[in-house]
Amino acid sequence: MRIAAEFDALYGARPEGVWAAPGRVNLIGEYTDFNEGFVLPLALPHTAVAAVSRRDDGVLRLHSRDIEGAAGGVVQAEVDALAPGSVSGWAAYPAGVVWALRDAGHAVGGADIHLASTVPTGAGLSSSAALEVVTALALDELYGLGLGRPALAVLAQRAENAFVGVPCGVMDQMASACATEGHALFLDTRDLSFRQVPFDLAADGLRLLVVDTRVKHALGDGAYAERRAGCEAGARALGVRTLRDVSIAQLDDALRKLEGETEAVRRCVRHVVTDNDRVARVIALLDGGDPRAVGALLVEGHTSLRDDLRVSSPELDLVVETAVGAGALGARMTGGGFGGSAVVLVESERADAVSAAVTGAFAAAGYGVPGIFAAVPAAGARRVG
Repeated sequence: MRIAAEFDALYGARPEGVWAAPGRVNLIGEYTDFNEGFVLPLALPHTAVAAVSRRDDGVLRLHSRDIEGAAGGVVQAEVDALAPGSVSGWAAYPAGVVWALRDAGHAVGGADIHLASTVPTGAGLSSSAALEVVTALALDELYGLGLGRPALAVLAQRAENAFVGVPCGVMDQMASACATEGHALFLDTRDLSFRQVPFDLAADGLRLLVVDTRVKHALGDGAYAERRAGCEAGARALGVRTLRDVSIAQLDDALRKLEGETEAVRRCVRHVVTDNDRVARVIALLDGGDPRAVGALLVEGHTSLRDDLRVSSPELDLVVETAVGAGALGARMTGGGFGGSAVVLVESERADAVSAAVTGAFAAAGYGVPGIFAAVPAAGARRVG
């Protein structure tokens, strides 16, 4: 295995094991996870891979083969000295997991970690969660912690929230840790209960395309945090724990109660409540054997993200408009927005034509060439060597 050989060349010994954790794409349910709502992601074949060995001297050494932003050298830290802000850049994600495990009282010592990743960074496909989850799973096994997958996901989320400083929800980490091949993960982010939903679009003559606009986003820049703050302000004003507690039937009354709040808060509330409802409607369609009807809900979701939450971008809007105009059943931006990726639901025989139309529209607009690939539900985190 290439990564094990690289570890040996880097650290002078073979690793104790090799683990992999995937990125994810979210079919529906955006900005709902930190509101304790519903989401429907699926794991991608793209993974972060980690070769790892324990150390008994309290030293953490981190190296990346190809993660964007890695300078090529080894990042070293004392595990006892790890604290939010003590490690920056790409290394903050695995270092943050070590810190979160130790801060939660788990007996984790030093480690040598060599990482590689095929998950595109800044594309809204959870490259950071893949780094966190693969690190958490490796250390859980090596140090015999016996933590379940949801517990590892929560600790990985805490690493990103408290150590890296991105106030994300738990969807990305849960998808990376718990997804199964051939399924989408219907997740209730309040209690972390989930159901594996069969998702074999090919059998229905369909394809789900991921279009990476190659416009990089950085969720730590404050825009994501602003939307989260808007959601929390709406919940406080309505007297509920989170916006999860506002049903679609209660939305009109809730918006009337929010007349004294800013329009931004009202828009956040409207998006989250309607997107939670869209997740339920998509699940009903999939359970009922009508996946084609999901397309209209994707477009509806994109409109809400664009107009209410205002997290889209010209490139993402162009993908959705062009794909639907070229015959796709539906499309929407996915992930945190401000760039990144969109998903497109299309009949298999129209996939090439839709892809060509999107590529052509980007060229005509003076944008770079987008990356386009079919999303096939893959396995979650696992040991691979």
